[in-house]
Amino acid sequence: MTAGAHDATARREVFEYALLRVVPRVERGELINAGLILYCRPHTFLTARIHLDADRLRALDPGADVPGVRAALRAVEELCAGGHRAGQAAADDAGRRFRWLVAPRSTVVQPGPVHTGLTADPDAEASRLLELLVR
Repeated sequence: MTAGAHDATARREVFEYALLRVVPRVERGELINAGLILYCRPHTFLTARIHLDADRLRALDPGADVPGVRAALRAVEELCAGGHRAGQAAADDAGRRFRWLVAPRSTVVQPGPVHTGLTADPDAEASRLLELLVR
């Protein structure tokens, strides 16, 4: 192993992520992936990446409330970003917000299971995972 390869590996940190799933009719259990939440504690990094394919959603449920789903996904983005738009949760650290967001729930927008990986760049990793798993 070269010195450069070893250095690149040493800088990689553990991250956690969960897909955001839209389940328009909970009783049917059908879903589409519409985004993800990624948390990397060593970088104090928390983000949500969203891509809602409204046509796919309507294929599962022609009566789906697309504006309502978009609003729910925006709320996840705002909670991840923190600041005044996150409301009372803004006082919580990124890890606590992540744990709250990935807690199981039976709503139209649901988190999937939490997975882990290693990355030197959590922002780029979030974009990569969005392309790979959602788009």
